[in-house]
Amino acid sequence: MRHPQGSTTPDEPLVVRLRELRERTGLSLAALAARTPYSKSAWHRYLTGTQRPPRPAVVALTRLAGADPAPVVALWEAAGDPPAPAPPEQRGRPRSRWLPLSALALLGTAAAVAAAVTVAARPGTPVPAVQTLLTGPRCHAYSCQGELPVASVCARDAQTKSTVTDSGYDVRLRYSPACGTAWSEVRVRSPRAREVSVRAGQDRLSASYAADDSTGYSSPMLAVRSPRGVEACAEVGGQLACTGLDVEEVDEG
Repeated sequence: MRHPQGSTTPDEPLVVRLRELRERTGLSLAALAARTPYSKSAWHRYLTGTQRPPRPAVVALTRLAGADPAPVVALWEAAGDPPAPAPPEQRGRPRSRWLPLSALALLGTAAAVAAAVTVAARPGTPVPAVQTLLTGPRCHAYSCQGELPVASVCARDAQTKSTVTDSGYDVRLRYSPACGTAWSEVRVRSPRAREVSVRAGQDRLSASYAADDSTGYSSPMLAVRSPRGVEACAEVGGQLACTGLDVEEVDEG
């Protein structure tokens, strides 16, 4: 179930920071819509403070501006969602003791971990059962959209579905069955600035990395049902290379 997104005020630190990042990119609202999964009208609402942006949108804009997402995500988390007022017929009534679904999910996870620890403590029982519970993917499908594969643990079961090799770098289309996501990955053979992008239909996400960035090599993730029809690209030193699977192409690798 989707929760209503609260509105923000134009002078909030998050909105001010998002406007600064948009100015740094030099992109119009239409250009932002073309390079992210969010529409022109959605970006207008996010940047005017009339609607709270989703976390992946904040991360996508930050990366387009070549900035560190962590401080901006911290602003996003600090802004939070304002509490929704109770309907008139419920005001004054005692609060229910039912726990929200998120709390129940956490309790269920904690119980499962506790059970796994108990089982693992028995003689002859392997410990990796506990590690699997603790290190599984942190998102799935559209909750992963705009996230990076390593941070979300989606890279753990990633499969290379298609590859193109250039004299200075390799580009790979990567797919995570557990997360239901695909992304582009580039491996450069010498320090050079690079832009890595992934596209599926009208959805396109990209990330830019400076030459001295030795860790950034992947695009944000796109939520997809299959790696077929997804195109992975990288531009390095003014040269563009793309790879992908045609819709009718089957790859078991």
